Amino acid sequence: MTPESGIRYKNLPEVVLAGRPNTGKSTLFNRLLRKRRAITDPTPGVTRDPVEADCLLNEEKPVRLIDTGGFKLADCGEIDRLVVEKTLNAVKNCDLVVLLLEAGEITSEDEELIGLLRPYKKKLIAAVNKTEGGRLASDAWNVLSFGFEKVLMISAEHGDNVGELQQEIIKRLDFSKVEELRDTADREIRIALLGKPNTGKSTLSNRLTGAASSIVSEIPGTTRDTVEGRFSWKSKEFLLMDTAGIRRKTKVTENIEYYSVNRAIKSINDADIVILMIDANEGLTDQDKKIAALAHDKGRGIIMALNKWDTMPKQKNTFKTAEDKIHFQFGQMEYAPILAVSAKDGTGVDKILSAAVKMYGQLNTHVSTSRLNQALENWIKEYPPPSGPQTRFKIKYAVQKSANPVHFILFVSRERAVSDSYISYLRNKIRKDFEFSLIPIIMEIKSSSK
Repeated sequence: MTPESGIRYKNLPEVVLAGRPNTGKSTLFNRLLRKRRAITDPTPGVTRDPVEADCLLNEEKPVRLIDTGGFKLADCGEIDRLVVEKTLNAVKNCDLVVLLLEAGEITSEDEELIGLLRPYKKKLIAAVNKTEGGRLASDAWNVLSFGFEKVLMISAEHGDNVGELQQEIIKRLDFSKVEELRDTADREIRIALLGKPNTGKSTLSNRLTGAASSIVSEIPGTTRDTVEGRFSWKSKEFLLMDTAGIRRKTKVTENIEYYSVNRAIKSINDADIVILMIDANEGLTDQDKKIAALAHDKGRGIIMALNKWDTMPKQKNTFKTAEDKIHFQFGQMEYAPILAVSAKDGTGVDKILSAAVKMYGQLNTHVSTSRLNQALENWIKEYPPPSGPQTRFKIKYAVQKSANPVHFILFVSRERAVSDSYISYLRNKIRKDFEFSLIPIIMEIKSSSK
């Protein structure tokens, strides 16, 4: 779905942005999207996993845009090699590649990269970045010596000639198979994978999407940007957001990690359901509680996935003990399913998806005002409000303000007199009688003179 149009598409042509580190790929990615989606930082190699988003080129043609990690071909470590592998895979499978070079002298690394991309010459567009105001343009024309028929001079940061680049991309693509899908209640289910670093989020993401979109490594903090992937399960469509691991603020020491963590937290706003990945060997940590509380307050569905369950002792009551401990630590979230899974071997993954589908149905349920107030009358008769001089209040009526998140408003005579315990009573009644068993319910109290 493009945010500008509110329309979803399928069969979009895929455009990959490729280049060595720090040539401005993420800046160009954000420029084309007209929003800051990819993390940008002067530090080379910030982008690791391919970051994808739908966008409208020149506000008319929809494409799937993919920002890739920088090709670092010298002094490579494990992460650098994995980044190059992911990028080459994206280049191989896409419809068009924008090779982004930096204005100035062509480096040996540029030459090696151009050599690697020669097999894809027919679907390659060469663009030289950071040429604002004609800066270093004379040197940039040296790129033609590598056999490119055309080279575009652009500035991703300032926008120079970016419109021309978009027109060139549009000219080189086939849009005949693109289909427009208007948003409906049966749209894709948006899931955010959240948790501490190294809990298996990227492993689960790759298993669900059937593609190695996210880099998997034993090195904590490998994922930086939020990596999106789509998949289908039992005729349901899903959008999965694999996020950076969230650590305590005192442990966040780099600007890049700061932005990564903020993106991960922001993904809660974009999701319908949060899968909280918990290392089964550690159990629920304080940081996990904070993540779950954020999702709860936003009214998102929450699934607690006890990952790496394949490494746990094979004893009869192991899971029940772990489940009871989490309920004891986080009693107000008993509605949230706790599931034992192994992202590595796939155990329990179907249970996660089944729970997600049920949750999504509950999140999008709307109770009519008449039905709600008929039930409210019975609840009040069953357990009347307090009658003391300081605690007395009268319940006038209730409405459901929204679905997804499920939000109810209770209108009363004296707002301050309504106790937390009575609100909990009504919330539990709503959850039981209207089958909201798996999701959080937002209850708002307002004074009314009616």
